[in-house]
Amino acid sequence: MILAIETSCDDTCAAVVGAEGELLANVISSQGIHDRYGGVVPEVASRHHLELLPAVVDDALARAGVGLGDLDALAVTQGPGLVGALLVGVASAKALAAARELPLVPVDHLHGHVAANFLAPSFEPPFLCLLASGGHTLLAEVRDHGPDFGVLGTTLDDAAGEAFDKGARLLGLGFPGGPELSRLAVEGDPHAFAFPTGRGVAGLDFSFAGLKTALLYKVRDLGEDEARARRADLAASYEHAIVEALVDRVARGLEQTGLDRLALGGGVAANRLLRERAAGLAPHVHVPAPELCTDNAAMIASAARFVDPLPYPAYVGLDAYATGERAL
Repeated sequence: MILAIETSCDDTCAAVVGAEGELLANVISSQGIHDRYGGVVPEVASRHHLELLPAVVDDALARAGVGLGDLDALAVTQGPGLVGALLVGVASAKALAAARELPLVPVDHLHGHVAANFLAPSFEPPFLCLLASGGHTLLAEVRDHGPDFGVLGTTLDDAAGEAFDKGARLLGLGFPGGPELSRLAVEGDPHAFAFPTGRGVAGLDFSFAGLKTALLYKVRDLGEDEARARRADLAASYEHAIVEALVDRVARGLEQTGLDRLALGGGVAANRLLRERAAGLAPHVHVPAPELCTDNAAMIASAARFVDPLPYPAYVGLDAYATGERAL
């Protein structure tokens, strides 16, 4: 039985998962204060993790009906993410584990998003996985449960979720912008404006910076009043372009690998249009529940089942990493 902690950005999360991947508790506390700044402020996020994490952990244990003495291990997101926020989770997990001399499993955040598909009922490898979130966009060839999946394509600039948020800001929508833009897009015409989908990018890599710039220029060309009047069409066309860029790489990735199984992960996987389009791309498609697509600790516990734990006291010097390789 694993208690996992996730604090890579602005959601304070704890979860308890059993040995077979059964989800016993999954608590997500969204800070809900960053909209006033138009984006996540790292220092503010870190301070709120300090305040919220003890209560979130207690809530997860209570919902699972277990205590610290019932745990076999703890797990924590080590990176990548906001380093200050990560350090709160890492320090807390080390303290809880060391207090009972339990093993600690450091988990890569991206492996966590892939491993959300391994929660019961598990979607088993091999499969192609599209991971699209606010900080990352990549196409992975997943041959087993471990963290060493093959990266077929990644973003060259903005991640898909970041493109959603920046587009929403250009349209005067709130933060986080992705859900707001998607809700508005339902009212618009996805073919009203022809936005670029990055088809000129070589291989299976992604690029959304040109799309964001195209929306900026279109809003300026239309003028303030016309852009406001056609905001739903702009949102629908912009969302359509992002989803088509993702779907195009997925379709080519399936053909390149010969796989007939597709999984999604990351916050953008909660997008209605992407889920609809992905459903027809392969004979076997798995999309986790929306609460398992956005940042959560259940996916970290799921990944921890397939990562070698660090015994006490080997993890006392464990550090977080914002980008790049694991640090110990």
